[in-house]
Amino acid sequence: MAHIPDGVLAAPTLILGGMMTAGLVVVALRRLTDERLPAAAVLTSAFFVASLIHLPLGPSSVHPLLNGLMGLILGWTAVPAILVALGLQAAFFGFGGLWTLGINTLNMALPALLCSWVFAPWLTKAEGARAWLIGFAAGLSAVLLTGLLVALTLAFNGEPFQPAARLIALLYAPLALVEGILTAIIVGFIQRVAPELLLKETKADGL
Repeated sequence: MAHIPDGVLAAPTLILGGMMTAGLVVVALRRLTDERLPAAAVLTSAFFVASLIHLPLGPSSVHPLLNGLMGLILGWTAVPAILVALGLQAAFFGFGGLWTLGINTLNMALPALLCSWVFAPWLTKAEGARAWLIGFAAGLSAVLLTGLLVALTLAFNGEPFQPAARLIALLYAPLALVEGILTAIIVGFIQRVAPELLLKETKADGL
């Protein structure tokens, strides 16, 4: 549902989305460190596999996104990680498309970055239930923002897409709740067994 296929969006939207994603990828690669490569590989694989799990919901289906979790752990590295995962899904399974790869990446990577900027600094200082709460907020917010961006992308491409945009915005609400709980559980587990994996606040992770 988050993968907009080829042939749906107008050329200006595709070009703008591609240019913005390219800019984010350039910045992210300049800030990439060797220490984050193992975590990036693991989370890219998790993102790739999770997106293959489709659950029917109303006239459509939903699947886990994990972009809030990726933002908390990877920061800027989440951008190329999401790009790679979406590219592989488009190439191997036909999810989304190659022409829409830029806008699809933007719709998922931008919420991941926002979660990194807003929640990661608090998470490094949190323990116990507070860490769970921050994880829940990040997972919930990332999915809601992705749903909003997907809906806006469709709505801006003509009146025929507006009913679909409203429906997608509604379908993302229950997914956001589930993803918030899932992210909270994962963050709580990582906080206990491997807190070094959580994103450390550095100057490179800021705006």
